[in-house]
Amino acid sequence: MNDATRDIEALIELMARLPGLGPRSARRAVLHMIKKRALLMIPLADVLQNVAASARECLTCGNVGTTDICDICTSEKRATGELCVVEDVADLWAMERAGAFKGRYHVLGGTLSALDGVGPEDLSIPRLRDRIADENITEVILALNATVDGQTTAHYIADALEGRVTVTTLAQGVPIGGELDYLDDGTISAALRARKSF
Repeated sequence: MNDATRDIEALIELMARLPGLGPRSARRAVLHMIKKRALLMIPLADVLQNVAASARECLTCGNVGTTDICDICTSEKRATGELCVVEDVADLWAMERAGAFKGRYHVLGGTLSALDGVGPEDLSIPRLRDRIADENITEVILALNATVDGQTTAHYIADALEGRVTVTTLAQGVPIGGELDYLDDGTISAALRARKSF
């Protein structure tokens, strides 16, 4: 195997480590990039190098950007007193895509998990407590996944903040456009418990 072939195989192996890509998908992606070298591969390599050099975690909330404090945390318009707690940056970006939340965020960096040995000190829960005291936070919105670990983490945070701030959670249930026949039992139960006046 020559050096060029080794490099291509190494690229395929690295691409296969990305979420959602396996060896076959990585091989197809690499072949496509090679075919579109000038239009895709060279610009991608340049951007990857720039992002690798400049990306950093926001020191306040944990978002990812190119400055020490992200645009959301520095925006005076976002200082509403509401703090949305999410598991990871992908969840923050999903909330931002929806455009419905105008406050600030706090990224935990995961969820509590006894099986994986993840405790409160392994997440940014202590920093969350500090932010509530320092930033005049009046409401904490727990936007955590409806998994066992997500709900365990939500209960832990709610207990830790009891009496200090209003703690709310996202509604759970039937999605817009959803059909009951396609929903799991847990979703239907949550929707029934969270029912409201019509």
